[in-house]
Amino acid sequence: MSVYKHTYRAYGGRITPLWTRVLVLARYAFAEAWSSKITVALFTLSLLPTVVFIVIIYVANNPIARALIMRGSSREFAIDAHYFFLILQTQSWIALAITAWVAPRLISYDLSDNALPILLSRPISRFGYILGKLIALLASLSAVTWIPCLLLFAYQAYSSPGPWISDNLRIAAGLLVGAVIWIAFLSILGLALSSWVRWRIVATGIIFAAIFVPAGVGGVMSAILRTRWGFLLNIPYMMSVLWRRLLGAPDFMRFGGSLPTTAIAAMLVIICMASVAMLNARIRAREVVRG
Repeated sequence: MSVYKHTYRAYGGRITPLWTRVLVLARYAFAEAWSSKITVALFTLSLLPTVVFIVIIYVANNPIARALIMRGSSREFAIDAHYFFLILQTQSWIALAITAWVAPRLISYDLSDNALPILLSRPISRFGYILGKLIALLASLSAVTWIPCLLLFAYQAYSSPGPWISDNLRIAAGLLVGAVIWIAFLSILGLALSSWVRWRIVATGIIFAAIFVPAGVGGVMSAILRTRWGFLLNIPYMMSVLWRRLLGAPDFMRFGGSLPTTAIAAMLVIICMASVAMLNARIRAREVVRG
């Protein structure tokens, strides 16, 4: 039968809801992120500190184990806000390494293969595309940050001989809020930087550089100008101060307490807004053809 004799009609079947279309992208992005053996190796590495922290909590709450290990020493392990700050800090820097490896895999391949015009020609918006990638990255980072931190908190509450949890609920809230702030910041920054670099290895290096190079510049500025505001460029320092305040841990840093919490929050928001602007400028449903 000839083509012009066919009668074509619009599709009248069931339409997929808008919110599930984003989850399709998130599912494939998650599979792409974990298809690499390096991702699995980094996740396995993130479990090693957790095992060490579990052993320390067990020893701290078991008098017999503590007597065998300490061999009569009167020193005790204090499982307090400072201890959980060390846990959060350790897992958060492992999350940075995972972000530097995973984020370029989620978006650089689409750019290098010119796949964005094809993807965005489907019934999905630029916001939905970025949200799908963001969900996959947030889920991956959650597995190494707030989930193990809260599991360690729950184990300490279970192992403690006294009513420990009722007096330390702030620590649990601080672990959750601090980890969520950090992984959201890393995810937005990682995707933004990766969207401007087609080569995955280069994008990985740029993500590390974006965290540590401004930190060195801020330290030099603070030392030369003798001002505390240079530390607003030092993301590791700002996050350490913020985590300590969220957990209620004592501040042992040299310049601790010098930066207001509002200034730290404002700086993080500014960086996230700049990252969103970078994504908005880069993620476009067009392809430049040079003739």
